[in-house]
Amino acid sequence: MIAVLQRVKKGSVRISEETVGSIAEGLVVFLGVFETDTSQDVQFLTDKICDFRIFNDDNQKMNLSIKDVSGQILVISQFTLCGDWLKGRRPSFISAACPEKGKALYLDFIQHLRNKGITVETGKFGAMMNVELINDGPVTFVLDSEKKQLKQK
Repeated sequence: MIAVLQRVKKGSVRISEETVGSIAEGLVVFLGVFETDTSQDVQFLTDKICDFRIFNDDNQKMNLSIKDVSGQILVISQFTLCGDWLKGRRPSFISAACPEKGKALYLDFIQHLRNKGITVETGKFGAMMNVELINDGPVTFVLDSEKKQLKQK
């Protein structure tokens, strides 16, 4: 599971002309789900995101978490994050989860964040969406749950 986190002043997502989700200060999280992902990947990433200290304290040091600043999260499903671009000129998405599994883990991810007391807004899984955001910093991180195995070795 891969999550691209962008610290934002605000963010929103539209489907057609309808705004379906919007947040003030917080994170926009683009989430890609691989076929090999499980609920353990969801747990790992949501734990990391909720306690990840990437918001500025009074000394302008990244020392506060999303919970510390009472921030919100806008979660956007983005299977293209699972694209393999190494071979050829067109990405392959064979490693992305099938839609049923991807949607189930996406919804699980959202619920885990909400269970931790975070206000979460979303787009719609599988829909064509227009995402607008104002980066704060900019501060962007790529979190890949596969790397947790590397850390354990």
